[in-house]
Amino acid sequence: MSKIEQIEKEIQALTPEELSVFRKWFLEFDAAIWDRQIEEDVRTGKLDTLAEKALKDFKSGRGSEL
Repeated sequence: MSKIEQIEKEIQALTPEELSVFRKWFLEFDAAIWDRQIEEDVRTGKLDTLAEKALKDFKSGRGSEL
């Protein structure tokens, strides 16, 4: 049995209360990973081209404020 299959089996065996706690933990865990990836992409300039295009589009009237 693979590690993922074992994790799936363990999750399926959780009580509703345990599953609720797990969901909350996992959402926070996943969000933190996503935040670190975005921060890394900003730091390394991976989003610069997209930001420049968005600003150019906005200044030319092809966008609106959120």
